[in-house]
Amino acid sequence: MAAPGAVRSPAVRSTFLHGAHPAAWRHARWVRPVRVLACLMAVVCVTVLVGAATLRATVLERGYYQGVLDDERAYERLYDEVLVDPRSRPVTRSLLSRLPVPEPVVTANLKTVLPPATVRELTDEQIASLTGYFRGDSDTLGVSVNLRPVMANVGKLAQVYLGDLTSGNRAAPEADVSAALTRIDKALDSVAAGRKPADLPRVELSDRAVEKVSSALLSGVPEDERASLRPQVEGALAVGDTGTALAAAGPHLPGSRADSGEEKSRRDLLRMADGGRWNVVRDLRNADFDMGALESARDVTRFTQGPAQSLAVGAGSLALAFLWVSGPPARHTRRLRTVGGLLVAGGAVPAAAFCAVRWSADGLLWQPPATWPTTLARLVEDVQHNALSTLTAAGLSAAAVPIAAGALLVTATFVRERHRALRKTLRALTRRTRTRLVGISAAAVAASVVLGVVFAPAAAGGPEKPYCNGSAELCDLRYDQAAYLATHNSMSSTADRFISPLQDGDIKTQLDDGARALLVDTHLWERSEQVADRLKLSDFAPGMREKVAKIIDRTGRSRPGPWLCHAVCRAGALPLVDTLREIRTWLDQHPGEVVTLIVQNGISGEQTASAFRKAGLQDLLFTPDRDPEAPWPTLGEMVADNKRLVVFSEGSGGPAPWYRSFYEYGMETRYDFSEPAKMSCAANRGGTGKRLFLLNHFTTDAGGSRLDAGKVNAKDFVMDRARRCGAERGRPVNFVAVDFANVGDAGGAVAALNAARAAARAG
Repeated sequence: MAAPGAVRSPAVRSTFLHGAHPAAWRHARWVRPVRVLACLMAVVCVTVLVGAATLRATVLERGYYQGVLDDERAYERLYDEVLVDPRSRPVTRSLLSRLPVPEPVVTANLKTVLPPATVRELTDEQIASLTGYFRGDSDTLGVSVNLRPVMANVGKLAQVYLGDLTSGNRAAPEADVSAALTRIDKALDSVAAGRKPADLPRVELSDRAVEKVSSALLSGVPEDERASLRPQVEGALAVGDTGTALAAAGPHLPGSRADSGEEKSRRDLLRMADGGRWNVVRDLRNADFDMGALESARDVTRFTQGPAQSLAVGAGSLALAFLWVSGPPARHTRRLRTVGGLLVAGGAVPAAAFCAVRWSADGLLWQPPATWPTTLARLVEDVQHNALSTLTAAGLSAAAVPIAAGALLVTATFVRERHRALRKTLRALTRRTRTRLVGISAAAVAASVVLGVVFAPAAAGGPEKPYCNGSAELCDLRYDQAAYLATHNSMSSTADRFISPLQDGDIKTQLDDGARALLVDTHLWERSEQVADRLKLSDFAPGMREKVAKIIDRTGRSRPGPWLCHAVCRAGALPLVDTLREIRTWLDQHPGEVVTLIVQNGISGEQTASAFRKAGLQDLLFTPDRDPEAPWPTLGEMVADNKRLVVFSEGSGGPAPWYRSFYEYGMETRYDFSEPAKMSCAANRGGTGKRLFLLNHFTTDAGGSRLDAGKVNAKDFVMDRARRCGAERGRPVNFVAVDFANVGDAGGAVAALNAARAAARAG
């Protein structure tokens, strides 16, 4: 023993200060239970992080809801199954607000009042509100539906319906004008009452007879409206189009059920929507719908994404740090094995929970009331099943990450301890190098867990899908592979009071109803002496040109500026710049739509470019490659670049680079078929072998024919001719140009063509 006061050596002094065993605290009685708690804490924290990542990639992500709806074809089933179900009759009647439309026509016109694009937009708006509520961006669930687009469409239905009423009746020849007047008068009464006329006369009327019949038709119209309607009525009768004359006069008759129904529908919708918006949540609460589940879900998501996630990261880090430092000294492999085991356990717990949810799915789903239509209840159940399946798949993907990382660590430590060659190699390394390897391994595992937990459920839940012309699948088709419903002489409409119109709805209505290509004519307003010359180039029958010239010559003086006209502007005209601005507004409201204009140019390229510039369309214009044989971009690429308006000229095009001649890039069929039986695939302008293919799918016999439109616009007729002509030309049909697009189902045919092409490309 050293003498008192003796000076101790440094080694002895160190032992005295730090104790004989520096890590002796690891063997204290309190360490073991704390390590157990730390293990439980680590497992709970991994479980919380897996759950938070799953919620973030599903419940809080708009793409999750969109993907579920698309997988179940919810939008298609809404129209094809739910709204045509007889038990859905109260809903469909409410949508049309008791317009005087027979039940079969109600279901046929649902897409007019409530177009698929509008439904998708309204749904996306609700999804955004719901995800914002779950994220905590809003303290209240403000789900409301903007019904203004629906109200705007209701105003178009009466006119479209009247056109449809008068399009399906085979006109019988009538030589006696008096007898014709009697039959027209009866037909007008039927139209005003919302009934289909029994038959319509078709007569070759003299100028005097045209005036006489027009006066008879307009006699019931308020006097202040007759002057504006007379040119359209007389023009229609001059070319024998009795249906258009009836459709023009019918809504303006006092007491007409079509007119009153339109106004009543607007009032009903405005009353229901408090001026334009329908507060869904308020009505659900008033109907005693339990909103507690949504409020509870919001509490869970907010807590999970906020405090719970932060606490899990902090507490989990502290728990793992304590387990590391309290582990056996100089035994890094055992420490890593402990961490690996905890990761496996932390992933296994939520994995088991998600499996249990999937197995007991039927008991967790909300059951629709028994009073609901079967088709609607089945759709809701299918959507719920898909949503739950997608959520559990995302959760299992997230849980697999820590399980895989933990298993990798356990396997690595096992190999480290058991494999002699590896042990010898590691022993040859310096202690400092081994320490670095352990640190790098731990960092890699931690990074893989964090990144994997974040991205794995996102991959399972799916990103927010882009939509191109109403379909996610069409985004992968090139512009020259897709099909587009095209309206021939789009500006010449009943709604805009053109003489002998070739469409019923105006251009916006045509776009709402699915048209994605517009064939329009640009002109400068002609002087009186130019009318006859212009008519020689029109598609009016020779015998009608003189009659039409006399009628339109009385409709007003010429107006300056560029116009959209059919043959002659006095037979109907729309201001070009204003119409282009309306197209701009529509494109802004529909960011996933690609539209094409094919312009029969009666004005110069400079004037055309100036009109597009004044309309503010420059940023949306797509410029085709100078080489007509160059591949076109996909619709998805055009939507992503926001270059969604393609403009062709039927002439030479230019000087603007985006204004190219269509027939350098495309070809067409003839357009002078006098009857459906004569429709062929014979080449016309553009020759053959071009990448774009325009199918002129209408008849021309003294103007357009509603009667023939009812036949040639039938879905099977369109598809058969499009496939036949595509096979003959060796190129798929791109543009299906039709008259009276609201008659028949040419849009359905185009959708079927696109679905087949998308499926073929995916396969």
